[in-house]
Amino acid sequence: MNTPSDRPLKFLVTGGAGFIGSAVVRRLIRETGHRVCVVDKLTYAGNLASLAPAAGSERYRFEKADIGEGERMRAILAGFQPDIVMHLAAESHVDRSIDGPAAFIDTNIVGTFTLLQEVLRHWRGLEGEARARFRFHHISTDEVFGSLGPEGFFHEETAYRPNSPYSASKAASDHLVRAWHHTYGLPVLVTNCSNNYGPYHFPEKLIPLMILNALEGKALPVYGDGLNVRDWLYVEDHAEALLAVAQRGRPGETYAIGGNSEMSNLAVVKRVCAILDEIRPDPAGARERLISFVTDRPGHDARYAIDAGKIGREFGWKPRHDFETGLRETVAWYLANPGWWGDIRSGVYRGERLGAG
Repeated sequence: MNTPSDRPLKFLVTGGAGFIGSAVVRRLIRETGHRVCVVDKLTYAGNLASLAPAAGSERYRFEKADIGEGERMRAILAGFQPDIVMHLAAESHVDRSIDGPAAFIDTNIVGTFTLLQEVLRHWRGLEGEARARFRFHHISTDEVFGSLGPEGFFHEETAYRPNSPYSASKAASDHLVRAWHHTYGLPVLVTNCSNNYGPYHFPEKLIPLMILNALEGKALPVYGDGLNVRDWLYVEDHAEALLAVAQRGRPGETYAIGGNSEMSNLAVVKRVCAILDEIRPDPAGARERLISFVTDRPGHDARYAIDAGKIGREFGWKPRHDFETGLRETVAWYLANPGWWGDIRSGVYRGERLGAG
């Protein structure tokens, strides 16, 4: 299956109520005829409201389940009979991994192992065309590669050098997935992406946290000197890339997905301030006045950047959004959707500092 299928497929999306997972699900329901089963245990960052645009479709179903529950996953696989499993379920915030690494080991490593075992069992029971078209797509991060200097890019052959509990747990899960391919023949795909941003992003992450703090007139905490650089990828562009890989990727291959939009954290915060000042001025003055520099995150990687040439050459993919366009759309979405983030800010996460070590 190295071209888009002309028949409806069944996608099982783990972590489908999360930020990237929900973007994939919304795109599948909105733009394809495929069927989707979302599996999510609805931790603090899982939000059914992010799936509301897809939930009314007869092609959508939801299962509240933990990927670490082998028997439960076995039953879901048997009942839904997916053609493609897209594995996005993960603990994903570096700061939280500093404060509490155990959850990252349990979900990202042990949970992925358990899921792989059940997926392998399922795949071995398939026959003929169903067996030939099956794929297990593991979605990972560029943070597994460590930190870049002022030049160069991560690519599919970059050696792993994870520096945080989060990135170490994702590196371990990447290695497990590859091992299940080489040892057992499971047809897997691995993608490593740069920093995502966009609508429905849980507000512990930099961009949504800055948007909401700035709207509320609160401090905008920037770690260290703010010069750490990230390659920013709009989440809808990422979802498009993931579906291309899931349907057209070659088993055993890795694909790096980046936004070609490098920017320092401080520059990002300043752009958020400028866009908000333009769209919704603050009578108290320009929002850059709210920027404060705080103690850096322990082991903070200096720079990430991805060479996404392979996915461009093989599938013709490139990001549709430059950073300015994507950021404006993101700010506008948060301004228009206080109902989505209001409940989070009033209960689950109020913007407190995480990961101070």
